[in-house]
Amino acid sequence: MPIVGGLDIHRKQITFDYLDTETGQVQRGQISPADREHLRAWLARFADCEDVAFAVEGCTGWRYGVEELAAAGVAAHLAEPADTAFARGRKRHAKTDKTDCRHLRMLLAEGRLPECWIPPGHILECRALLETYHDLRREHTAWAQRIHAVLFHQGAPALGEGTLRTGPGVAALRAAAAAHLSPAGQLQIATALDMTDMLDTRLHELRHQLLDAARHLAGAKVLAARLYGVGPVTALAMTCWLGGKDRFSSSRKAVRFAGLDVTVRSSDRKGPPGRLSRQGPPVLRWAVYEAGKTHARSSAPDYRYYAQVKDRCNGKRAALSEARKILRQACHILAELGDDALSAA
Repeated sequence: MPIVGGLDIHRKQITFDYLDTETGQVQRGQISPADREHLRAWLARFADCEDVAFAVEGCTGWRYGVEELAAAGVAAHLAEPADTAFARGRKRHAKTDKTDCRHLRMLLAEGRLPECWIPPGHILECRALLETYHDLRREHTAWAQRIHAVLFHQGAPALGEGTLRTGPGVAALRAAAAAHLSPAGQLQIATALDMTDMLDTRLHELRHQLLDAARHLAGAKVLAARLYGVGPVTALAMTCWLGGKDRFSSSRKAVRFAGLDVTVRSSDRKGPPGRLSRQGPPVLRWAVYEAGKTHARSSAPDYRYYAQVKDRCNGKRAALSEARKILRQACHILAELGDDALSAA
């Protein structure tokens, strides 16, 4: 390739380093401020070049950088951050933006760049919706926990299960707060209820968007139809993060990607018990775990195995085991579909 380079994207500036392989000239500098407009103007210099490639590290900000590179006709390569850092070897000098750019450029030129998959635009949009939905769910749970904590802290009667899900239950909660809590406690409960109402409204809207996206994605429809306990949202999450041709060479790597593999740190055959790596998309891990918990139903096809693991360990371990099974099955199904999994149903 005549021109090969690297971009190090930060919030304030983009540092570039590229080599013209025909002349041997290296250009270095910065693009400031770091936004689409200035990056697009800088990329105009390659308008008459036929073979240009840049590597971008897969950290925050890579999306608009890759999109602008593609729009300018420049080949974009997304580098996996951890493997890229490992390829640097032992640190002998201070790490700077300039050295990062040079490192990316050299790896790309030598064909050693550990690349990430660059999803299509509609998959990136679905990922963003799923991440927002997950964040709102966590925030809703946090506010509900605050309500229980305030009631317990001031000695009020405990809430029944599902109190916050019904109108009469919320009315009973307000009455209990007025009868048993201090003025500050009543304000805390009122604020928490207002926040949960707002979150419920937004969650309802987002869920409709996710269900519509799942209906129009081939991989999500197939997964929801073939896997027990996998609903449209879970199927959409697995398709968005696991779909694509030749994404994983084995289903074990898909489990590791989701952060559900067990890691063990040991020295001289001694070490603490294994724990989950929790590396990878939290949304995918949450969705698959929720699907794994559905096998606690007596009607589930894998209920007998779930019950055995629950009796031997606990329910959480059983749900994790089922979640790994679901991930492996989904990986095989999506591998059969290939890129068709990401197409419109």
